[in-house]
Amino acid sequence: VLFSWVFLGMEKVVACPYKRPNALCKLICFPWAGGGTSHLAQWGKLFSSSIEVSSVRLPGRESRLKEPFAKDMTTVVNEITSVLLEELQEKPFAFFGHSFGSYVCFAVALHLKEKYGLEPIHLFVSGAHAPNSEALLPIKSIPANDTEDEDILTHIQILGGTPSELLQNEDFKKHLIRTVREDLRVLQTFSFEKAERNIPFSCDITCFNGSEDKPHDLEAWHDLTSGDISFYKLPGGHFYLLEPSNEIFLTKHITRCIENAGL
Repeated sequence: VLFSWVFLGMEKVVACPYKRPNALCKLICFPWAGGGTSHLAQWGKLFSSSIEVSSVRLPGRESRLKEPFAKDMTTVVNEITSVLLEELQEKPFAFFGHSFGSYVCFAVALHLKEKYGLEPIHLFVSGAHAPNSEALLPIKSIPANDTEDEDILTHIQILGGTPSELLQNEDFKKHLIRTVREDLRVLQTFSFEKAERNIPFSCDITCFNGSEDKPHDLEAWHDLTSGDISFYKLPGGHFYLLEPSNEIFLTKHITRCIENAGL
C-alpha cells in the first residue's frame, strides 16, 4: 500500500515525461509563481541520458486543479519532501528553481539538509534574490488579499512569460491571477533567518539572471554555502530562460556543473 501511495504521490506532485532510470543524477526543477510543469519538465529532452529531469507541480494547477492551494511554505516543503525523499536518498540530485521556484527549492533543500542530512550536489537558482536578503522584505509586505486583480495582471504582463493570446481567455486569465496571488501568499510565509556562524550548505550554487530583469540581490548567497558561487547574466528579461538560445546555454552549463561534481 505504501508503495502505491508513494507512486501516486509522485505522479501527482512530480512530472517526469522523459524517464531515465539509469541516469547518474536527478535534476528537479521548481517553476515560477503561477507556473506549472509544462515548460521545465520538457527540458528532459535537452539533457543527455546521464541526467533525468523532472518538475514539481504544486496544488491548484494542471492535474491538481481541483485541489485547494497550499496554505504556506511549510506545507509545500513537507509534501515535496515526502514524495521525493526515497528517490533522493538513492541517487545524487541537483535543484533548479526560477523566481518563486528558487525560494521553494531553497526551502526544500534546507529541510532535506536539516532533517535528513541530504544535500543537492548543486543548487541552480534563477531570477531571485538570495533568501536571506533584505530585498525580499518589500515582497513580503504586498497585501496578497487586497491587491486588485488588475494590479496582479499588470505585474504578470510586465514580467512577460505568458503569451498575450492566452491572457485574452477570461477563464485562463482569472485562474492565472488567482494562482499567482496564492503563490505570493506562500512566499510570504517563507522566512529564513540565518543562524550566527551557521553555513547551511556545502554545495556549489549558480545564480542565473536576465540582463534586462530588475537586479536581484545575490551577494547574500555567499553566506549560505561553503561551496563556490557563480553568477551568469543571460540576454533578456525576467523570463530570459524561455529563449531557446538561453535554454541551450542553461542545459549545457547545468550538465557541465553536474558532471564536474564527480558523480
